Amino acid sequence: MRTHNRLTGALFYLLKVLIALAIICPVLYAISASFMTNADLASWPPRFLPSAGTTNNYRMALRSVPLFRFLLNSFIVCAIVIAAQVVTASCTAYAFSFFEFKGRKILFLVVLMTMMIPQDATIIANYLTISKLHLTDTYTALVLPYLTAAMGIFLMRQYYLTVPKELKEAATIDGCGYVRFLVNILMPISTPAIASLCIYVFIQTYNQFLWPLLVTNTMDKRTVQVGMQMLQNSEAVEYGIVLAGAVMILIPSVLVFIIGQKYLIKGMTAGAVKG
Repeated sequence: MRTHNRLTGALFYLLKVLIALAIICPVLYAISASFMTNADLASWPPRFLPSAGTTNNYRMALRSVPLFRFLLNSFIVCAIVIAAQVVTASCTAYAFSFFEFKGRKILFLVVLMTMMIPQDATIIANYLTISKLHLTDTYTALVLPYLTAAMGIFLMRQYYLTVPKELKEAATIDGCGYVRFLVNILMPISTPAIASLCIYVFIQTYNQFLWPLLVTNTMDKRTVQVGMQMLQNSEAVEYGIVLAGAVMILIPSVLVFIIGQKYLIKGMTAGAVKG
């Protein structure tokens, strides 16, 4: 039996390694290809390592489009959306978790139902609203539709449900008001859920393409995903330059995920057995 368990464990470990390699190999090849010359990229059979490493693709990518400006725009948009969603999700989840009011469950179900509506179904209506308000080509247009989201509310509510109600009752007896309890007690002990929400919102916002493309017209407000598309718009696509640009804009997402992976998993699983 012990030998059988060890063999099963080894097979599962091997399967995990193979899946990991299948996922990471395209990324590793993209990094390697970003340092190749055009001759290396066009060679047959394909090369997996550059014959002579060159950074010319990175220089050309930075000359073709203002990637650093696009990165700054994306970071500004992400920061605003993250801050707004943390505040709105925390406040809304606080109400759903710690207050009893008529229609609470129905209202929460309505909030969850909005998660089933695809963004493509509302993007035209949102664009017409932004256009009528004369907000196109502004940071306001980029962030306004995403200042709150049902996913964040659901995540924070599930975490708040794990907090004992007795904690709030004790704080109320000590004279702690509703807002003070949320800001000074509830949110500090909800760091894993808030960190998880921040990472999730950053990755989602950073990778947006269609909405920034619709509401921005000038280079000053474009984001990195639109900039990536601009690298591919030339008649003769330079794949080395495109891959160099992809590697540069991939780095922030990877760093955020690596740094916050522990909080992301912990925040996503908190409250999973309590509804």
